[in-house]
Amino acid sequence: MTTPLPLIPTEPPAARTLSQPALADLGDVPAVSRWVRSGSLRLHLLDYGPADGVPVLILPGITSPAITMDFVARGLTGLVRPLVLDVRGRGLSDSPSADSALHGYDLASYAADVDAVVSGLHLDRPVLLGHSMGARIAALAATTGEHELRGVVLVDPPMSGPGRDPYPTSLEAFLRQLDQARSGTDADEVAQSWPRWPRREQELRARWLSSCSRTAIAATHAGFESEDFFAHWPDVPSPAVLVHGADSPVVTAAGAREAAETNPSAELVEVPGAGHMVFWDEPGAALAAVRGALRKLS
Repeated sequence: MTTPLPLIPTEPPAARTLSQPALADLGDVPAVSRWVRSGSLRLHLLDYGPADGVPVLILPGITSPAITMDFVARGLTGLVRPLVLDVRGRGLSDSPSADSALHGYDLASYAADVDAVVSGLHLDRPVLLGHSMGARIAALAATTGEHELRGVVLVDPPMSGPGRDPYPTSLEAFLRQLDQARSGTDADEVAQSWPRWPRREQELRARWLSSCSRTAIAATHAGFESEDFFAHWPDVPSPAVLVHGADSPVVTAAGAREAAETNPSAELVEVPGAGHMVFWDEPGAALAAVRGALRKLS
């Protein structure tokens, strides 16, 4: 089944902005910036080291620049070597200039970036850890990528797609938050949408959301409806772990059952009390679940 694509707004890369206070946030992060080429794009990552640690490539969600997952990376240091990617069109990474239906924000293009990062940084059998959009990217990269992996950990991947229920957050809601960020939002305003989040995460969201491309958000959201997670999930090789929030509207009870049935070798882990924003809703429990998964993979 083919889902017709909506009209996707486009904007020049210069529309993406970052303030001096946002850039100064990087000074508080215990990581080194790395840069990799994926075709013509320059991709930015935060590398938390150590160089001889088991590499875990963290792939964030649709409106999450790398720095917004700093607290996740810090929670994994000492166990592995976390590297967090600014996914194309977010943070410090370039925006693509593509004439394709999804403007270079299709899953295949995202997965190609994963291969470019693994090659460019010479990562030896990394683990892919993705949240939301990043989990969808990790699933495809695990099935089509050029490199051997130790395994994958997918956290609350959107299970919407052709013939399925729509993604529960509307594109209008995402773009409204982007407009707020570009007009100068603050943590108090972010808290109105995300009241459960730790204060620092609300502050980072307020300062960094404006770095996200409107086209990236709209095209990726369209991909949530037109690209089927379950087209790739059954082929994700073991070891694979799917972590989901017990109260998530994205991975519902029915979705979790389908995931278990269609990839029976995968392990499913439920985080009590968490919605879709698993790490932000229940940081301690979510990190404990992921650390437990990574111990088995590393």
